[in-house]
Amino acid sequence: MRSLLHLGAVLTLVFAASAPLMRAAQDGTLNTLGAGVPGEIGPAGAKWVRPTGRAPRLPSGKPDFSGVWEHAYVPDMSLTNATDPSMQKGAGPLPYTPAGLANINSYDPEKNGDYTGMCMPFGLMRSMNAPYPIQIMQTDRHVAFLFEQNTWFHVVPFRDTHVADDNPTWFGDSIARWEGDTLVIDTVDFNGYTRLDTRGNPHSTRLHLVQRFKRTNAGQLAHSVTVDDPVYYTKPWTNERTWLLSTGELIEYSCEENNKDLWEGRVKKWTPPQPPDLK
Repeated sequence: MRSLLHLGAVLTLVFAASAPLMRAAQDGTLNTLGAGVPGEIGPAGAKWVRPTGRAPRLPSGKPDFSGVWEHAYVPDMSLTNATDPSMQKGAGPLPYTPAGLANINSYDPEKNGDYTGMCMPFGLMRSMNAPYPIQIMQTDRHVAFLFEQNTWFHVVPFRDTHVADDNPTWFGDSIARWEGDTLVIDTVDFNGYTRLDTRGNPHSTRLHLVQRFKRTNAGQLAHSVTVDDPVYYTKPWTNERTWLLSTGELIEYSCEENNKDLWEGRVKKWTPPQPPDLK
């Protein structure tokens, strides 16, 4: 079980440049992500060599993305992973609108509270950025993302159009399609309560996310995400990552269990904001 760290300590750590992810495996060994070198110790004690051959395919012939994937922690989508740029390439200085600049400059989670400190849903992009593994489960009709972060999940149908009814959600409405061997996830209809990353980069209800996944070989995924939000950014921008296949399994994550900062009142109460595009 994981406990939520003291919010102030978390903020001190995450505002620094992204470092390689270090995660304790279930057998007590340490799995270091960053160098991308095979040789992790598996549950049986033997070294496991990450496959590098051809990417597997479904019976339909489409690439199979199934598996548990490690990936770099992305606390600030504008920054590149300083230790290993091949794991995560930041977007560079973000093209804020005046509203976007005012929003990020006023973001103070210790003073005003942050929804994640109260164990609310992290949202799609912040879950993708979290320093915990993600499992992909896939058929010809759906692709599902299982996040170890707070034990969230997001099921995406292969469909041509988004849901017609207006029901904004924390993770948005996603649909999937193929562009050759690239899996494209298109997401809209966000409720505007979440942020893109731990740094606090904002988004509005008009956020349009386009994620692309390509299995470059049996052991790696190339993942990019393009953020398009005319309320907070003057133009779309893109962040790129590399995911590495893991031998591990997801473990249970409970935000509230042993969360003394929340239970003893040190985490400020979060009040849902009214997005500027709805005022």
